[in-house]
Amino acid sequence: MAGGGYVDPPGVKRERADEYEGRVTSYVFYACCVAAVGGSIFGYDIGVSGGVTSMEPFLMQFFPALHRRKKNSIETDDGSNTIQYCRYEDQTLAAFTSSLYLAGLVSSFLASPVTRTYGRRMSIICGGISFVIGTAMNAMAVNLTMLILGRVMLGVGVGFANQAVPVYLSEMAPTKLRGGMNMLFQLATTLGIVCANLINYGTEKMGPWGWRVSLGLAAVPALFFTVGGYLLPETPNSLIERGFMEEGRWCLEKIRGTSSVDAEFQDMVEASEIANSIEHPFRNILEKKNRPQLAMAVLMPMFQILTGINSVLFYAPVLFQSIGFGSNAALYSSVITGAVMFLSTLVSIATVDWLGRRVLLIGGGIQMIISQVIVAFILRKSGEEVLPKEMSVAVVVLICLFVAGFGWSWGPLGWTVPSEIFSLETRSAGQSITVAVNLLFTFGVAQSFLTMLCSFRYGIFLLFAGWGVIMTAFVIVLLPETKGVPIEEMMLLWSKHPIWNKFMPQIREPDINNC
Repeated sequence: MAGGGYVDPPGVKRERADEYEGRVTSYVFYACCVAAVGGSIFGYDIGVSGGVTSMEPFLMQFFPALHRRKKNSIETDDGSNTIQYCRYEDQTLAAFTSSLYLAGLVSSFLASPVTRTYGRRMSIICGGISFVIGTAMNAMAVNLTMLILGRVMLGVGVGFANQAVPVYLSEMAPTKLRGGMNMLFQLATTLGIVCANLINYGTEKMGPWGWRVSLGLAAVPALFFTVGGYLLPETPNSLIERGFMEEGRWCLEKIRGTSSVDAEFQDMVEASEIANSIEHPFRNILEKKNRPQLAMAVLMPMFQILTGINSVLFYAPVLFQSIGFGSNAALYSSVITGAVMFLSTLVSIATVDWLGRRVLLIGGGIQMIISQVIVAFILRKSGEEVLPKEMSVAVVVLICLFVAGFGWSWGPLGWTVPSEIFSLETRSAGQSITVAVNLLFTFGVAQSFLTMLCSFRYGIFLLFAGWGVIMTAFVIVLLPETKGVPIEEMMLLWSKHPIWNKFMPQIREPDINNC
């Protein structure tokens, strides 16, 4: 039986993980860093949208009715948090933010056949070009239509980049360090958020053109990502899958730094044989044998968004203003939370291949639950009054603890686990589903958060805390540990799980004495 797939019983599978050789070469590290820049653009777009939507010149030009309502609410504010919480409620403003994610959802399915047929590198290039076009349209926008069309083009880039980059990183990284290398995507995402928050803090003081600078500076990582995409090597898995055996082996030897790659190469060849026998990956992924991976592809990104993190990242300045912070203080606080997320992701990179995925997900989930419950308690205790200074500081600290918990658990691992569990024949389709689910729920949260904030007020944090309890229980019961398991042998992991093995055919180990 092929590594990374299986055959109908009686099947035979030989584990070769112990025979894998190689190291992290400078070549593979460079390739992974360039690919991960796609995450920085994703993060920058998340961070910058929340900042510009709180800038007066931006609101005056594109959302004049909201600007007048906000100004009137400030002038007539009697200290009521009811007014504060509802200050930014506007479906058109929400559509500006959420249009990117709806476009990304659709384009992620278009990216799947490109990734499989033309390679991971081609999808990365397509994503980069879309990012450049979208950035230019946003920076030069003169009306709301052009602004939202620019966001749509950015969404196309997000769909292609998020579909291809995690798969690219998983296939390039050595098995024993796959978790940390894959998290470069999330690290770059958090770095993009930090940069966006810092830039928003600076450009907010630049007057009527500040928001254009914030949106336009996304061109820097977008150009780097596009040019870098042309220079990236293709993954050996993709080359072998498309029939380029010699090139695939040569690439594998180069990225592993050794010519002793027989075991890993053989697993890839066997996996490619099964992958090429599958004509309809999306139909195949619905079969019973792929049920565990499909469940993870749907539930992991869903839970990642239902932590509530995007509510903080999208609308950090808006959120902080809504609970009583001034404009400058709100932007400054969002810079702090972005920096905390970046640093906590470094913790995850350093520990994921040592402690494993489950420990980080469970620990991070508990930390997020506690932080959100305490924030809700503080906001409830304050009643309808604007928070006093000491309470506001406490809220920022607790939100930072929440962001830190996400940053070293569900943030990076929500992408890492789905990208490493699929066999080659369903890998591009599985990643498309992961991206689509992530963007679907991201769109839903982005479109509804301002309304929920107005309606639920402090209860919004309790809602997300409740989801935190559910997803932590999900990890404890249903997620096996993938640390150190080669992606070409992941099927064996599900067959050994006490619950998921009911969906798997019996896999027979060969009698080595007869080999």
